[in-house]
Amino acid sequence: MSNQILLGKRVLITQADQFMGPALCEVFARHGATVIASTAPITEAGAPASIVAAAGHVDVLVANLAIPAPTTTVAEVSEDEWHDTFAVLVHPLARLVRAVLPAMIERRAGKILVMGSASALRGMKRASTYSAARGAQLAYVQAVGVEVAPHNVQVNAIAQNFVDNPTYFPPDVQANPRFQERLKREVPLGRLVGANEDAEFAAYLCSDSANCFVGQVFPVCGGWVAR
Repeated sequence: MSNQILLGKRVLITQADQFMGPALCEVFARHGATVIASTAPITEAGAPASIVAAAGHVDVLVANLAIPAPTTTVAEVSEDEWHDTFAVLVHPLARLVRAVLPAMIERRAGKILVMGSASALRGMKRASTYSAARGAQLAYVQAVGVEVAPHNVQVNAIAQNFVDNPTYFPPDVQANPRFQERLKREVPLGRLVGANEDAEFAAYLCSDSANCFVGQVFPVCGGWVAR
């Protein structure tokens, strides 16, 4: 049986060279998608609309947005840190969605998947700015998801942590014995979720087999949020 569950789909993936971008591009292409891998800067107000316009027809938007996570204590968070984090993770998401939705609604077909973070689902010390921005993403997904569901457009999110990716868990971090001890201590799975494991789930959520999910947030974190 063919596993090309995205055959014929045009998939726009943002920040394709960061976070989950490389794994998503590889897995989605393997499943038959025509992948539009955007590495264009995305923080300027008009950039998301330009990226969508350049992509042409978009069946699936994968909002893959990432920033090195600030680790400032909450009392020391600066205005710039707060603004800059939301400028990368939150504002571009709303702009991307507003750019792709009209065509999806018109043809009554489309999917939007946000690659989010489980830091919005479980408290983490020294992560107030990052967690707040990731939480805004998930709240936005839930609201937009229920609004556009009657148009047969599905909007969902993966809330991940402890997933192998070069932005948050580069090789030097993974090789650190203290990090390996932390994995065993905090993550029931006992290891990082593989990049392909995460991307395969993303591919399923973007396929026609997943038309029943509405504004849902799916934790992918090896059981970290279940504890």
